[in-house]
Amino acid sequence: MARRKKELPLLEGIEITGIAAEGKSVAKIKWRPEDEKNIVIFIPYGAPGDIADIKIDRKKNSFAEGHISRMVSPSRLRVEPKCSHFGLCGGCKWQHLPYEEQLKFKQQQVEDALTRIGKIELPAVSPILGSRDVWGYRNKMEYTFSNKKWRTWEEMHSGEPFSDSSNALGFHIPGAFDKVLPIKECLLQCDFGNEVRNFIFNLAEERGYSFYDIRNNCGLLRTLMIRTASTGENMVCVAFGEDNPELIEEVLEAIAERFPTLTSLVYAVNLKLNDSISDLEIKTFRGRDYLIEEMEGLKFRINAKSFYQTNSRQAYELYKTARRLAGLEESSERKPLVYDLYTGTGTIANFVARNCSKVIGIEYVPEAIEDAKLNAEVNGLDNTLFYAGDMKNILTDEFVSRHGRPDVMIIDPPRAGMHEDVVNVILNAEPDVIVYVSCNPSTQARDLALMDEKYRVTDVQPVDMFPHTHHVENVVRMERRK
Repeated sequence: MARRKKELPLLEGIEITGIAAEGKSVAKIKWRPEDEKNIVIFIPYGAPGDIADIKIDRKKNSFAEGHISRMVSPSRLRVEPKCSHFGLCGGCKWQHLPYEEQLKFKQQQVEDALTRIGKIELPAVSPILGSRDVWGYRNKMEYTFSNKKWRTWEEMHSGEPFSDSSNALGFHIPGAFDKVLPIKECLLQCDFGNEVRNFIFNLAEERGYSFYDIRNNCGLLRTLMIRTASTGENMVCVAFGEDNPELIEEVLEAIAERFPTLTSLVYAVNLKLNDSISDLEIKTFRGRDYLIEEMEGLKFRINAKSFYQTNSRQAYELYKTARRLAGLEESSERKPLVYDLYTGTGTIANFVARNCSKVIGIEYVPEAIEDAKLNAEVNGLDNTLFYAGDMKNILTDEFVSRHGRPDVMIIDPPRAGMHEDVVNVILNAEPDVIVYVSCNPSTQARDLALMDEKYRVTDVQPVDMFPHTHHVENVVRMERRK
C-alpha cells in the first residue's frame, strides 16, 4: 500500500518581513516551539508588512515554500497592480510594490550579494539608477501560439461547457509546459506590440489557422516576436510550425496589409522540437531584415536573431556607466587599448571605440561577431577587432602578446558568470582596470572574490533595467593592486 504524503500545514497570521534575492517575499518562523533557529519561508507575491495565512507547499530542513492563502492585513507598501494578468503569466512579479520600493530591494540585493558571497573589501555602493520608463519599456517581446489555453480552476470546475476556443497566443504558464495564458494587453511593451499580437490572434481565429500543438509538434502558427526601436522602426517575426507556403503567405500578407509601416516583416519555418530560431533561416517577406537602433549618433543593426538590451533607453544609461567607470570619458593624448569580453554584437565595444586607440571584442557566438563587425563598419569605426571562439582558448598569453596588454578590460558575461579558467586568463592579461557588467550580482560576487588577490573594487553602480521584476544589473570597477 502506497504511503500517504504528509499534509503540510496552514500557518495563520504570519508576518512577511522581507524580500529574497530571487524576488519572493520571506517570513521567518520557528517550525516547532522547541526549535532554536527560525526557518525561512519563501512566498511569491508577498510584501514586507503583510500579515497573512500561509499554506506550505514544500518543506526542507532549513527552509519552506508556500503561498498566501488569505490576506489578514495587507502591507502599507502595497499598491494595486496595473496588469489584468498579474499573478498568472509569471512575469512582473513586483507590480504590487511601488517602484521606489522595488529599487530599494534591488539595491539591497546587490549589497547583500557582494558582501555575503564576495566577502571582499568594498566601497560604498552608489545609489541605483532607476529606469525613467517603468511601463512600455521593452523593445522585444516573444509570444507562443498554443492549442491548449490555460484556464482557471473556477473555469475547469464550473461544470459549464466552454464557449470560446481552446487556442491562445501569449505566455507559457510557469510549471505547465503545454499551457499558454492568452494575453490581451502586456504593459511592458508599447501599444503597437499589443495591437499586432491581438490582430494576429483574431485573424487566426477568424480564418481557422491551426495553433501549435506542443505534444504532437504540429500546427501552423508557432511563435511570434515583436521588436521596436527607439528610432520608431519595428519588426514582426512569425515562426511557423508547418512548411505550408500558401498559408504562410496568406498570414504574412494580411499582417503587411494591416500594418503597412512595418520596417521589417520576417519569418521562419520551425519543425524542430524546441522554439529557438537561432539556428533557423530567417526569410524576409516585406521590408528590411533588420532594424536600426541609435545611441549617441551610432547606429546598430538589429536582426531577428540579434541580442540587444531589451530596455533601449536604460541600456544607454548602462553603457554610459560602463564607459565612465572604465575612465573612457576623459580625453587624453594617450588613448587606451580596451578588451571587451563577451562582446555579443559589439554594442559596448563600438560605443566606447571613439575614446580608445583600439577595442578588441571576443565572443563565443560567430553570428554575433559578424553583427559586431557589421555595426563597426556601419559607423565607420576602423579601430575595432572582433574574434569568435571560446574565451579561454582565444585570450591566451600569445594573443595578449600579439595585440598588446589591455589598459582596460570590460566584461559582460552571461548570468552564470565566468568559468574559473577565464578568470585566470584575465588575471594573466593584467589590465590596469577591469569593468565588470553583470545581470546576476551573485555570480558577479563569486568572480570578484576570485580576482580579489590581484584587484580591488573601487566603484559599484547598480542599474535597473527591468522594472516590476527582481532582476538588476550591476557595474563594478576594479583596479590592479600595485
